[in-house]
Parts: sequence; C-alpha cells; structure tokens
Amino acid sequence: MNNTINEATDNKTNHIVGNYVSDTESNTVPNTVSNGEANKTAPHIRPYQRCTRCVMDTTDSKITFDENGVCDHCRNFDKNIAPYWKPKENRMDELMQLAETIKKAGKNSEYDCILGLSGGADSSYLAYIAKEVMGLRPLAFVVDTGWNLNVAVDNIEKIVKGLDLDMYTEVINWKEMADLQLSFFKSGISSQDFPQDHAIFSALYNYAVKHKIHYVLTGSNNATEFIRPPVEWIYMNDLTMAMDIHKKFGKRELKTYPTCGMLKYKIYYRYFKKMHRVYPLDYVIYNKSEAEKFLHEKYGWNKYENKHYENVFTRFFEGYYLPHKFGFDTRKNVLSNEILAGTITREEAIKRLEQPPYDTDLMMQDKEYIAKKLGVSTEEFEAIIEGPKKTPADYKNSMWMIRLGVAVNKLLGMERRNLRV
Repeated sequence: MNNTINEATDNKTNHIVGNYVSDTESNTVPNTVSNGEANKTAPHIRPYQRCTRCVMDTTDSKITFDENGVCDHCRNFDKNIAPYWKPKENRMDELMQLAETIKKAGKNSEYDCILGLSGGADSSYLAYIAKEVMGLRPLAFVVDTGWNLNVAVDNIEKIVKGLDLDMYTEVINWKEMADLQLSFFKSGISSQDFPQDHAIFSALYNYAVKHKIHYVLTGSNNATEFIRPPVEWIYMNDLTMAMDIHKKFGKRELKTYPTCGMLKYKIYYRYFKKMHRVYPLDYVIYNKSEAEKFLHEKYGWNKYENKHYENVFTRFFEGYYLPHKFGFDTRKNVLSNEILAGTITREEAIKRLEQPPYDTDLMMQDKEYIAKKLGVSTEEFEAIIEGPKKTPADYKNSMWMIRLGVAVNKLLGMERRNLRV
C-alpha cells in the first residue's frame, strides 16, 4: 500500500503525489491544477502549513493564514458562525415552534416530515429528536445503494424499532449504479462518492415531493459540519458533470437512477413545491460523543470507526482513494469541526491523524470486493485508480451556477460557512 495515506504532524512535511500532496517527505504543496482547458499553467508551489488552531492545511489549496497561523476556516467561524451558534444552549422554545409549524403543514398527511436514515450518529439522533422530543410523525427514508455494511443495517433496524417508526427503503438499480460508479473511477476525478450521494439525495427529495411531504429533516449541523471539505476534495451536486462523465465512460443507460439537479432542488422544489429543509440538531446541545453513548445505551446502536464508514464504498473512497491518489484526508475537516466545537483538542486530533485512515489488510479486502462488485479484476481496478488525475474542469460542469448560488446565499445571509467553490 502506498504510504501516502500517513498524516504528518506540524514538524513533518509533504510528499507531492502528482499534482496533489500527502504529508510525508517534501516541504511544498502545489495549488490545485486542472488537466482541462480551465487551467494549463504550471502549479504554484507553496510551503506546507497547518493551521495553528485546527488541523486544516495546505492540501486545501485555497487556504489562507493570518500572522498567527490561523486559517480562514477558523476566522470565518469566529466571524460568521460563532455569533449565531449556541452550542451550549438548548433552544427548546424555537425547536418546539418549528415542530408546531411542521405539524400544522402536515396535519392532513400520514407523515408530517421525512428524514434520511443512514445508521450513522447524526441521522439516528435526529430520528430520536424528531419523534421523542418534537413529537413529529416522521417517515424514515433509507436508500440502498448496495454498499452498506452490517453495522449500518443493524443500526437502522434498532432505531426504527426502538422509535416505532415507519420506514421506506428505495433500492437503487444495481447495474446502473455500478456502471456510473465505474465511469467515475475512469474519469480520474476526486469525487468518487457522487453516484451514491446524488442517488440518496435525489431519491429522498423526489419521494417527498411525490407524496407531498413538505418538510425534510436533515442531520447536518453546525456542531460537526461548519467546515466542509474543499470542492477540490469532494465536488458539489453537479448533475451536468455526472452525465458527461457517464456519457464518456458508461456502457448502460441510466433508466431508473434518481436525479435531482440544482435548479430543480433550489427553485422548483423549494418555491413551487413548497419543500423546506430544516436542521433540528442545531436547536439542541449536540455533543456527538455523548449522542453516540446515548444511542448505544437506549437503542443498542453501535459506533463505527470514522464518519461515513458505515458504507464499504465510502470507507474505501475516503480512507484510501482520496489520500492515495490526491493526498486529501477528509478526517482533517471532520476533526477541525470537532476542535472548533470544543469536543476534542487539537493535540488529540493530530494524534488521530498520525494513524492511517483504516487498516491496510481491510483496505485490500475492500479493494478486491469493490472491484469484483463493479465487474472488473483487481488488477484492472488498480490500473484505473493509478490513471491520470483529473478535475471537474476536464468535463462539462455547472461550476458557474454553483458559484453563483453560493454567492447569492452568502449575500442573503443563508450561507455562513467558508465554502470552497
């Protein structure tokens, strides 16, 4: 296994892997480089640097630091999030007002809201808040993409049974999913989880609109997600890019694969279908470690190793593919969130990053399993992974629309995070 998945401490330096880096040997890191028409200039080399407050570093090519070495993610948190975020206060009055609004809107429906349930801590605790605290009638919506591990399936069953929830499972056509996922690997871009993420997102919203459920409850929250992965690590919901990649590399028509482009979601669903996305976890004191302990004691819920590791594909993508091919480690933004939320120390985060994302033997098993399931040999799969690195700029994309949307949301005060677009 390539040693580029090992994480550096402040005193170590980076090893450049193609156009990207992992923290091992060299002392420089290039800015993001596209192999497409958008950027044909040589990369500008910059010294490796890690934030003195969190653990974000120059593998985020657009990161900036002040004279004290504090990054722009932390400065944005202080300026635009901390003044409005009350992590140590239960905003129960506001939460119950929201609950009454949702109940009123759905009083004539079987379910007054819908929530996606993955088996992870955020969505599981959200289900508890929705049913037991807010008194809602949520439908638990599960999307089977073909990759969930037993721990996720077991957790879902325990939460659904423990809370006496109704559950609907949408199974994605496996042959279409596999064809799209293999197309993405052949594309050489970093965002390999798009086929799963988009299917989960689209299936939920399409179902909600079809069945006139106007409120979507999400487990996204400021306590764990105010620092998002830079767009060069994990790209946005760009259906234009996905369809272009599939057109170039796919072999099977996507007849039933669920889709929901940004215009459909942001405009048609929101303003014409009256869809609302709400964030209940931002109204309660949400300490993830304590929530995990609570879920285990009350429902028998079990924790898994890292965020999103309830899924074998995502475990391989985040734990091996991104660090190995691009030098990106999504644990950095996850741990940086926890540092700013005050749930771990920076020193604890650095110690975690000094360990590989996951076991080498397990990674090899995952690689062989994924290759077989996608219909290629392990050797062919490895050759695809080792192919040229590409970015969304190498394909048709809607980046201009994404940037415009983020800019408008920031202008209107609807987006406070320091999104990299």
